[in-house]
Amino acid sequence: MSPLARTAPVPAATDPSLIRNFCIIAHIDHGKSTLADRMLQLTGVVSARDMKAQYLDRMDIERERGITIKSQAVRMPWEVDGTSYALNMIDTPGHVDFTYEVSRSLAACEGAVLLVDAAQGIEAQTLANLYLAIESDLNIIPVLNKIDLPNAQPEKYAAELANLIGCDPSEVLKVSGKTGEGVEALLDEVIKQLPAPVGDANAPARAMIFDSVYDTYRGVVTYVRVVDGKLEPRERIQMMSTGSTHELLEIGVSSPNPVPTKGLGVGEVGYLITGVKDVRQSKVGDTVTNSLNPAEKSLGGYEEPKPMVFSGLYPLDGTDYPALRDALDKLQLNDAALIYEPETSVALGFGFRVGFLGLLHLEITRQRLESEFNLDLISTAPNVVYEVMGEDKQLITVTNPSEFPDGKILEVHEPMVAATILAPSEFIGAVMELCQSRRGTMRGMDYLSEDRVEMRYHLPLAEIVFDFFDQLKSRTRGYASLDWKADGEQVADLVKVDILLQGEQVDAFSAITHRDKAYAYGTMMTVKLRELINRQQFEVPIQAAIGSRIIARETIRAIRKDVLAKCYGGDISRKRKLLEKQKEGKKRMKMVGRVEVPQEAFIAALSTDETKKK
Repeated sequence: MSPLARTAPVPAATDPSLIRNFCIIAHIDHGKSTLADRMLQLTGVVSARDMKAQYLDRMDIERERGITIKSQAVRMPWEVDGTSYALNMIDTPGHVDFTYEVSRSLAACEGAVLLVDAAQGIEAQTLANLYLAIESDLNIIPVLNKIDLPNAQPEKYAAELANLIGCDPSEVLKVSGKTGEGVEALLDEVIKQLPAPVGDANAPARAMIFDSVYDTYRGVVTYVRVVDGKLEPRERIQMMSTGSTHELLEIGVSSPNPVPTKGLGVGEVGYLITGVKDVRQSKVGDTVTNSLNPAEKSLGGYEEPKPMVFSGLYPLDGTDYPALRDALDKLQLNDAALIYEPETSVALGFGFRVGFLGLLHLEITRQRLESEFNLDLISTAPNVVYEVMGEDKQLITVTNPSEFPDGKILEVHEPMVAATILAPSEFIGAVMELCQSRRGTMRGMDYLSEDRVEMRYHLPLAEIVFDFFDQLKSRTRGYASLDWKADGEQVADLVKVDILLQGEQVDAFSAITHRDKAYAYGTMMTVKLRELINRQQFEVPIQAAIGSRIIARETIRAIRKDVLAKCYGGDISRKRKLLEKQKEGKKRMKMVGRVEVPQEAFIAALSTDETKKK
């Protein structure tokens, strides 16, 4: 049957038994967006003329980097045995930094398509998302993608997937998102295997927000999945976590462009527009209800996304500070997980301390600020949140090394993560050595197949946010994958290392590190700065210190003028007198002179290696 014969117009409102809600979960680069493209074409909601690769990835940065950052919901019609069904598909991000978005998307579905590259096999973040789907009690449809690749091993990875999920290898579907092979069969299986949504049509309305985006012209567009009751245009709705009420100006479904409807009923997925300008009014995971007839209990599962990594963002040109503040305000409209507060640095001037979900989130935010708002930025080295207890037994929250208290410290609590690493078994030794060098303790190890192993470690977050992933990739020739989630905190022997230039502390270069690694950090920074800072008319000592104890030192030699050039021959005492006079002048200059640190030195010293896609 041709694709056109299998499709039907998108219905305005549907009987819940004819709805199927599902999402696609996969690792980055496993072909999730390409498979979504084929589904859009097959179901006829996007014409061949309008079709473009990664159709659901709307942001320029998503298309440029080939990764999904925001979840996208789309409604597609599909006909099986003469019955027309409405399929609501949610395309989710694959990266560990956006796990919160994935968990909310899973809560809006009854089933998940677990997509795995037939040439690479299952990876750590797919495994993490699979466990999330199993915890949410979703029906899982295992699918191998890219079976058209010459190096694909569908039989091997089908057995691995079947072993994980507990099904027969023959039940693993094989598709190619590129050629479209097997996609029709997959859509049929979605209708056959996934249950229809259930809910009480006569109860007070309850709908879960799983995403919200900011539209310049229409304000906040909120994506919801209706669980009970019905939402209709022009009624007043209430957000249950904040208690705020709004008038519903428009309600509809994405197919994939917005199509206004007369309302959304049980099991339907769509969008709401209320004219609100602040995305924080529509928090992901919140419950929407009718303000006149509100539901008694929210749907639950709502929690604030917590920033894990903090970094200072400073404009290269101090006059750009108001522009940076406006840019962060605008970005926050589309990214409720972004939090920031103003801070000042003696060395860098005015800027913001910004909280991120992880390093990729940091990198993408900085890239968007630079490309979309035309700003030049310096970002300080990323660091995590510590809880420090001083002599007075008061806990101080430290997000920036400059906040680390002086004086006697009783204990420092650092955040920990539970990390899952998937790698070929030949690299077990290399991975163990890396994790042990980062103060990790092993929690367990399982073989997924003969040559693939899953290793679980308890690691300090501070040890993995900088270059852990790059090291892991280089030690395993690119084959390992990493997933992590927050896992409590522990007491650790941490110290603050200050960098002093001519006895003056430069706050931008300070860092909180483990006592065992303090010397290495101090030596690295002093050597780096000696190469980057220009020579002055006087000698400049660069020191690394813990409190008042110097642990490393480098010296920038003074530029010396040859005062003896005019002396040829003659008495040695004349030469000595000239040199002594010069020495006195240098001493006076050192007392009044300031060490100028060039902007390039800050950028080079604070630059973090580009985080590769995880």
